[in-house]
Amino acid sequence: MLDLKSMTLAEMTGLMKEMGEPGFRGKQIFQWLHRGVTSFDEMTNLSKALRDKLAQTCFITVPTVERKQESRLDGTIKYLWRLGDGNCVETVLMRYHHGNTVCISSQVGCRMGCVFCASTIGGKVRNLTPAEMLDQVLFTQVDSGQPVSNIVLMGIGEPLDNMETVLRFLELVNSPDGLNIGMRHISLSTCGLIEQIDKLAQCQLQLTLSVSLHAPDDETRSQIMPVNRSTGVEALFSCCRRYFETTGRRISYEYAMIDGVNDADWQADLLAKYLKGTPGHVNLIPLNDVEESPLKPSRRVREFQKRLEGHGVTTTVRRKLGGDIDASCGQLRRKRMEEAE
Repeated sequence: MLDLKSMTLAEMTGLMKEMGEPGFRGKQIFQWLHRGVTSFDEMTNLSKALRDKLAQTCFITVPTVERKQESRLDGTIKYLWRLGDGNCVETVLMRYHHGNTVCISSQVGCRMGCVFCASTIGGKVRNLTPAEMLDQVLFTQVDSGQPVSNIVLMGIGEPLDNMETVLRFLELVNSPDGLNIGMRHISLSTCGLIEQIDKLAQCQLQLTLSVSLHAPDDETRSQIMPVNRSTGVEALFSCCRRYFETTGRRISYEYAMIDGVNDADWQADLLAKYLKGTPGHVNLIPLNDVEESPLKPSRRVREFQKRLEGHGVTTTVRRKLGGDIDASCGQLRRKRMEEAE
C-alpha cells in the first residue's frame, strides 16, 4: 500500500500515468489530500472506478484526537494525536495577532536526552513520515476551525535527526497546490547537529533556523544537553556562522532560562562574545516546570535580557502561552504513557 499523502505532486502525477489515468488527476488528488479528506469517497471529481482503484493500492493517513486541552487564558490548544500504529505525538496551536502558529512534532519520542525536556523521557520510538507531519497542520486546522499561517518544527523530536522526511514535508507544505505556507513563515528548531545544519544550509531554504543553545559554555551545555559532548559550543557557533554566510539568514538562538544553571551574568557576557559580528537573535524562554526534572525556572530572566542588550544583542522573552495546560513539550504524551503502564 502506498502512502499517498507523503508523495509530492510530481510523484502523484507520475503515479496516475502509471495507472493509465491522465496526469491532471494527480493534481486533483493532491489538492483533496491537502484539504484534510479522510477517504477516497470524498474526492467527488474522481470517477468511482479510480477511487476504488486508489482504495485498493493506497492509504490515507488520518490521526485521531487522543486528548485535547484548551487554555482558558489565551486560547492555546494542545493536541495529543493518536497515529495509525497507536503511537502518539503532540501539536500545539498558538494564537497571535499576526496569525495562528502551529508547533508540530517530527518524531515519536526523542533520543537527544536534553534534561529539561519531557519529550526525551523514554527515548526515541520512531521517525514520523511526511504525511504524519503534514497531518498535524491539516487536522489542527480542521478540528479547531482556525487557519494556520505559521509553522514551528519544535515539538517532540529533533527535526534534523529525521532530515529527509522534514525536507519532504517542507516541500509539501510549501506547495502552491497544497497549504502554500511560505518558507519565511516556517521555523525549524535543532539542538545543534552540526553536520546536518551544514547540509541544510546547502538547501538554501528561506526558513528561520532556531538553534536550541541553552548555555554558552561547554561545561553547562554538556550537562543539560548530551549532544554538546561530541561537538562543543565553539564548533556549534562556527557552524552557525557558516550557515549565515551560506544562506544570509539570521539565526534565532533559543535559551531556556534555568535557575542557577545558565542564568549568570558571566554566561550572558560569554554568549554576547560568541555572537559578536554575526547577526543573530536570542529568544529567552521562561522554563516550563517538568515534574520529572529537578530544574526550575530562572528568577533572573529580565536581568539576563538587560545584560545581553547591553552588549548590543537583540533579545526577546518568549510570551508564555498555555500556562494552565500541559504546556511543556512532551508532557501530555508522557502522562498517557504512564497511564498505559
